Amino acid sequence: MGEFWQRIGDPPNVKRLEASTAAEVLLRAGVLTGWIGSKNQITGAQEIAKNLISESLTIFESHRHLKKVAEAQTELACCYWREGALDEARVILKEALSRLTTDSELKAKAVLRSAIVEWSALRYNDSLQILKDAAPLFGKIKSHTIKGGYHNALAGVLEDTGTKEQREDYTDRAFVEYTAASFHFEQAGHKSYRANVENNLGYLYFKVRRFRAAHEHLDRAKRLLTSLKDFGGVAQVDETRARVFLSEGRNVEAERAARAAVSTLLRGGQQALVAEALITHGRALARLSYYSQAYSAFERAIKVAQAAGEKERAGDAALAIIEELGEHLTFDKAQATFSGYGLEEILRRYEKDVIKEALITAQGSVTQAARLLGVSHQRLIYIVEKKHKDLRALRTPAKRRPKQ
Repeated sequence: MGEFWQRIGDPPNVKRLEASTAAEVLLRAGVLTGWIGSKNQITGAQEIAKNLISESLTIFESHRHLKKVAEAQTELACCYWREGALDEARVILKEALSRLTTDSELKAKAVLRSAIVEWSALRYNDSLQILKDAAPLFGKIKSHTIKGGYHNALAGVLEDTGTKEQREDYTDRAFVEYTAASFHFEQAGHKSYRANVENNLGYLYFKVRRFRAAHEHLDRAKRLLTSLKDFGGVAQVDETRARVFLSEGRNVEAERAARAAVSTLLRGGQQALVAEALITHGRALARLSYYSQAYSAFERAIKVAQAAGEKERAGDAALAIIEELGEHLTFDKAQATFSGYGLEEILRRYEKDVIKEALITAQGSVTQAARLLGVSHQRLIYIVEKKHKDLRALRTPAKRRPKQ
């Protein structure tokens, strides 16, 4: 590649190349630009990558190289995903998969990225179904890198689904899948991917409140990423570490780690990650009683998430304002936060979170949960049945009354 392309931002020199060769050079330059840009948090890199890949795609289409068209679409979708443009990534991947009718590593890569897009959009069940259906395909694939990616994604989706649905068996399976992912990445010699798995394991141990183990895995991840000079990856580890610190009550350290993560991620243009880091930073600031700065961080998270089409994360940021600031939130700020997002939806999600916590605390007893919430038994059943049916799984089975 050095003969035709030197660095990110410089157009490849393809003037004297035959069309299909020129398209291949453009594609490779685009893929490298997107990957290096994400790794080194280079502003505008994903847009440059998209332009290069789109140019190659046009050439492949004109020559009816359908497999190369699908490959270019798969890489183009990855750039959109990095930017948080999930709808665009989803559409492009669907079109690519329509061209890939036989099992291959390329098809496996496209399927994996489709699952990751749905996972990033918080559509856990859709993502899990894609990965389950594709298990035979990944069983055939010989690439340790792709196999590792499959197990890593499956672990992540199982982890998030387990949290959402209170499925401990999913969480246990997630540990197994992460271990499998680490094995395949080690076989492939991919330090950066292994680091990602270590970060994921750190987060999973954090969720089950094994903080010491969480820090150990995050330390390993940071060492690997620092040796690779992957500053974007280090920032993601810092964000995870900040969450662990918050749970430990180490708020000063949490604020420092989250601030570092935000600063680095802002340079890379990965909006979904920026929004997550801003929410974590906002929580740390609020717990240090820096209420005005916390509000600014949450407000910024909402705007970043909305701009990226991440409605769920925008809602998470809005809920964080209620949870962390509460009585410190003025009417004007509350009105400014909720207008444009939908007060009814925010309150509905907040209501759901409160009921969920009450049911967990009451070990599934609707009667006890109703007492905790200060509402009648009948009222709580009505709310769950009409508005939050997915919470029914948390209830203990109703006992039949004996006939008189």
